[in-house]
Amino acid sequence: MKTLLKLAIEAAIYAGAEIMNIYSGSFEVTLKQDNSPLTIADEHANAIINAYLQKTAIPIISEENKQIPYEIRKHWDMCWMVDPLDGTKEFVKRNGEFTVNIALIQHNKPVLGVIYVPETKIVYYALVSNNKAYKAELDAHTFTDAIFKNSTELVPQKEFDNQIKIVGSRSHKSEATTNFIKNLEAQGHDIRLVSKGSSLKFCLVAQGEASIYPRFAPTMEWDTAAGHAICNAVGLKVMQVDRSDELQYNKENLLNPYFIVQ
Repeated sequence: MKTLLKLAIEAAIYAGAEIMNIYSGSFEVTLKQDNSPLTIADEHANAIINAYLQKTAIPIISEENKQIPYEIRKHWDMCWMVDPLDGTKEFVKRNGEFTVNIALIQHNKPVLGVIYVPETKIVYYALVSNNKAYKAELDAHTFTDAIFKNSTELVPQKEFDNQIKIVGSRSHKSEATTNFIKNLEAQGHDIRLVSKGSSLKFCLVAQGEASIYPRFAPTMEWDTAAGHAICNAVGLKVMQVDRSDELQYNKENLLNPYFIVQ
């Protein structure tokens, strides 16, 4: 599993390097059928990641790949779950809050997660079975084994006082999220809202910079899988709203239900 983790980190970093090459120049934005934005950065990053992950012979589900019928997918014990550029809206806005997400799914659960932040050259990674997650700050978009030596362990905020830091989406706010916050305020909590784009929201909770991440707006499995793995590795749960189960992956419908990370 450590070999797969190294491969995923390497793929994410070099995809991030290509994303930044495009980010530094001009690029066109087109709309997909669901009206979400698409850039050449999404496509180039996806090609790089596919080239790495295809070496493993483990099937790949990526936002930018042609989706494989569930009749085939349902027989998979393992698969990669990839978002080559999570936060394309943030990429287009040029605010730096976009990531590369790679996760490994086994029996419908994330067991490995990598999130790379190209703008800051920070990589987050975890093997869930190790019960630890890490982040490393790189000098360049280059993979070396020194990443593991120079990593720091993530420690979530297990307990919080009357102030609750809630991390929310930069570009996808919802009335349900507003009501969730008002309910906590009505209970006497002092709420501080932190806005972030992409899978960075999972990272903030995993490293103790936020207490909770409620998501009452649509997400796809590739948006959450890597962050889910990192949060699970530090003892956090990604629970479906009004259910006693965590998010599941490689479902027939790849759309996630609403969830809360804490």
